[in-house]
Amino acid sequence: MLLRYLAYALAVIWLTHALWPQPAHAQQAPTPVSQCQAIAAAAPAASFASFSVPAAVPVASADTGEVTITFVGHSTFLIETPDGVSIATDYNGWFRTPSAPDVVTMNRAHSSHYTLSPDPAIEHVLHGWRDDGTPADHDLVVGDAYIRNVTTDIRSGFEGMIPDANSIFIFEVAGLCIGHLGHLHHELDESHYRQIGRLDVLMVPVDGGLTMGAESMSRVVSRLRSALILPMHRPLTNDFLAMFGDEFDKSFATEPSVKVSLRSLPKRPLIYVLQGV
Repeated sequence: MLLRYLAYALAVIWLTHALWPQPAHAQQAPTPVSQCQAIAAAAPAASFASFSVPAAVPVASADTGEVTITFVGHSTFLIETPDGVSIATDYNGWFRTPSAPDVVTMNRAHSSHYTLSPDPAIEHVLHGWRDDGTPADHDLVVGDAYIRNVTTDIRSGFEGMIPDANSIFIFEVAGLCIGHLGHLHHELDESHYRQIGRLDVLMVPVDGGLTMGAESMSRVVSRLRSALILPMHRPLTNDFLAMFGDEFDKSFATEPSVKVSLRSLPKRPLIYVLQGV
């Protein structure tokens, strides 16, 4: 009788554990860890990003293929990962990609950087701002891409700044750290650079002052130490290129796309103007 009772009690305990809802934290996937931040913290004195990192620095995301980056228009680039994930930056619905991207990012500075009526076929729509004024916070894994953001302020229509209304989106894929500055209105401080970490590829607005003046933007670009710099937003100005000395190479592409991998990054920082910019 006692054995039967014990067996019944154990069965009840097991069934209760199996059917009772588990705490929410037990069902959540672990938060992704940024390799771009980790590598930057391990090698803070690195001059420019390249594959030849110190041997002691763990490159956790292996070089697993090429990423294709295509200039679509204004501030929209199409990023295509080795596993076929497609991401459109500062998506406004005007500049169409061949098919609906898997992910789109947006910023709210102007209507040319966002749409409130995106294609319903887009699975992930990431706003770089929040309507309640708190910072947007994205940590998303889609296929072989990890997407996160660092918020910055933007100018208001009158005076002053609107906090956290722009996002620098960072895409970590195939071992690369790819950053899009969005509609950046001010120079970054050290807290921003720590949050961003290493950027191998940088998409930078060049417009002579609608975002920032050429001199201010050139200081941001130089501080980020990216290997491949892709201008965007407005027609390229000579004032911007003139801010960079002989330590930067400059080249104009004959196509709107570039294929890049961790191993094919330029050994010297290159400002590469894609066709159509």
